[in-house]
Amino acid sequence: MESSYSEQHPLEPFLPAGARLLMLGSFPPPRRRWSMEFYYPNLQNDMWRIFGHLFFGDRNHFLHSDRKAFDRERIVAFLAGKGIALYDTAAAVRRLKDNASDQFLEIVEPADLGALLRRLPECRTLAATGGKAAETAARTLGCDVPAVGGYSLFGFEGREMRLWRMPSSSRAYPMTLERKAEAYGRLFDALFGRSSG
Repeated sequence: MESSYSEQHPLEPFLPAGARLLMLGSFPPPRRRWSMEFYYPNLQNDMWRIFGHLFFGDRNHFLHSDRKAFDRERIVAFLAGKGIALYDTAAAVRRLKDNASDQFLEIVEPADLGALLRRLPECRTLAATGGKAAETAARTLGCDVPAVGGYSLFGFEGREMRLWRMPSSSRAYPMTLERKAEAYGRLFDALFGRSSG
C-alpha cells in the first residue's frame, strides 16, 4: 500500500562529543518493528549483533537477556565511548510500501550532512550502511559512490574525508553476519585499531 504522506525522521541525531565516525543508514523502519527507541531498532536487523561479534566476540552482547529487545543504554554507552555518531541520509521519506525496505523508500528530504559534520569537528570518516544510504550520501557530498567495503575521498570545509560503504545489516542483504562483520571490522581497524571492551 503506497503512502501519500511524508514521514519525518523520528529520532534526533546521536552526536557524542569527540566523535570520529558518523554512521549513516537510510531511514528507521516503521515503528511497529522497533524493539527500542534508537537506531537499528528492528530485531531482524543485525547491526548490533555485528558490533557485538566484532568488539566482544558475542553477537548477542547488545541484546537484553530475554533477547526480545536491544539494550539501548548499553549501546549508547559503547558508542559514546568509541566516538561513533549515528544518523540517516534522509530527514523525510515516503514509504511506497508499508515496510522497512530501502527499495520502497522515496527520499522527500535528504539529511543536511554538512550541518551534522559542523557539529562533529573531529570527524573525518562517514560510513553508509547500505546501498541507498551510500548513493544518497555520495550525491549530497559530491563524491563517487564507493564499492561495498571500500571508500571514496571528498573534502569538506578544509577536512579530508572518507565515505565508506558498508554492507547492509538487514537480513535481506545476501551475506552472512560474519562476512558483514569482516567489512565493518576493516573500517573499525582503520579508525580505532579495534580492541575488545
